[in-house]
Amino acid sequence: MSTTRTDTVAAPRRFPLREVILFVALLVAVLGVYGVMGAAYSTRMLVEAACYAILALGLTIQWGYAGQFNAGVMGFVALGGFCAMFFSVPVNEAFWGSELPGELGVVLAYIVGAVLLVVGASRLDRLGVPKRLRTLITVVLAVVLYLVVISAFRDVAGQIEDQAGFIGGLGLPAWVGWIIGGALAGGVGYFIGHVCLGLRSDYLAIATIGIAEIIKAFLKNSDWLTRGTATYSQLPWPVPGPAEVGFTLARALYFSVTAVMIAVIFFLLHRAYHAPWGRMIRAIRDNEISAAAMGKDINKRRLEIFVLGCILMGIGGAVLASFNSLFDPQGYLPLNHTFLVLVMVILGGPGNNLGTIFGALAVYVIWLMSEPLALFVMELVVNFGEGAFGWEAPASLDSRALQARVFVIGLLITLVLRFAPKGLLPEKVKHVD
Repeated sequence: MSTTRTDTVAAPRRFPLREVILFVALLVAVLGVYGVMGAAYSTRMLVEAACYAILALGLTIQWGYAGQFNAGVMGFVALGGFCAMFFSVPVNEAFWGSELPGELGVVLAYIVGAVLLVVGASRLDRLGVPKRLRTLITVVLAVVLYLVVISAFRDVAGQIEDQAGFIGGLGLPAWVGWIIGGALAGGVGYFIGHVCLGLRSDYLAIATIGIAEIIKAFLKNSDWLTRGTATYSQLPWPVPGPAEVGFTLARALYFSVTAVMIAVIFFLLHRAYHAPWGRMIRAIRDNEISAAAMGKDINKRRLEIFVLGCILMGIGGAVLASFNSLFDPQGYLPLNHTFLVLVMVILGGPGNNLGTIFGALAVYVIWLMSEPLALFVMELVVNFGEGAFGWEAPASLDSRALQARVFVIGLLITLVLRFAPKGLLPEKVKHVD
């Protein structure tokens, strides 16, 4: 009996020429910004771009890994920003030194009890109660308990606003708020996933948009918790601030923190992508029916990837809020915190972590620099028109140049979808013969 040995020769890895060219071009653009705008401005641009890269990585694992189109990024970013504020700002002695914490705790206990009662009523059919009667009891009980609890809650919230302004913070280090922000966003994502992940395509997008607006409305109108439209500034940094070491050095230190975070996240996602778990996620994305036939728990895996993406969005939102040293619920806009992140992922390539980082940096540089470039071009045209044809210069060139951001990003996404629909660095899918 003879045996035949077959040697498998691995294909040589190609030189990443496209990646090198794109990142070198991006480096040249960043150095150009440094030369024109100065070190302080450019370093701030890099820090904000790094924060957006974390958000984009959260979206690319949802959309690129699992095909989940989350159009509610803004909501999870806002949750992260709220945690960065709540856990890091100084303690409000006017609140904690009064009887208000006890009264608020009693109301929160009432809310938990009401939820448990409603959940218990919804399962009365297990005790033999007819389903229609169970539904009627559940609805009536929920309405009555809501009216009772919300009345008590409004009284306590009003007292907090009148006597203390708002709850205040916990005075903890900034990184604690970042971790809790990711955990809170992941927890909310877990709850949303149970409700919405059964939806597909545009229905999931519509649902996540609505949820993001609900989160924003809650934070905006909860003056007792967030100060609402009054905002809160001077959030502490995890590194020495501008007052201690100067703007440029402080921002450079902050950028080093975000760069380390991106490196760690990239390493973990890269390992997960090439692990059996990552192959299973992509199998579910590409052919859900075949994956289910192989015995894979589709709903559990889709929920895992959705929660993981939400965690990264919450962390990115917390890091961004701390850097801006401001928490403003009204400042979270779908254009800035959802659409822009989508453009970053589309440009870089959904499912490609390196491409997503490139897309985040490139799009943010374009987004930020399109305004001064547009203003420069407008001033040239105006000066030429005044000298050659006697044109009258239009008013408010600054605001007109600001609107050029939307035009440039729209033009960019149109060109990418036309000439590189899978992104400049598309996902590398290995085919086994």
